[in-house]
Amino acid sequence: MVRWGAFSCALVPLTLLTCDVALPTVLGVAAGLTVVTVACGVLLRLSEHAHAQRDLGRFTAGRPGPHRGRHSRTGTGLHRGGRHWGTPGQP
Repeated sequence: MVRWGAFSCALVPLTLLTCDVALPTVLGVAAGLTVVTVACGVLLRLSEHAHAQRDLGRFTAGRPGPHRGRHSRTGTGLHRGGRHWGTPGQP
């Protein structure tokens, strides 16, 4: 993703120069694209790092994973001895 940003940082100013745009404008556009590309790269790495830390913490906290097996369900209801209220007249 960041490689495409870097590619556009080179391609857009070259295209603007080809279209006879003033040099200060081309340099400003190139600087702006470079700043945005670098900021996006930093945010992407921070997001990946935070996601990896969250997943690591989930599995190392001693808690069971998402699949707990057939006999370790949680909650109430018929599987946990709850009353069936759907049919009138039955206990």
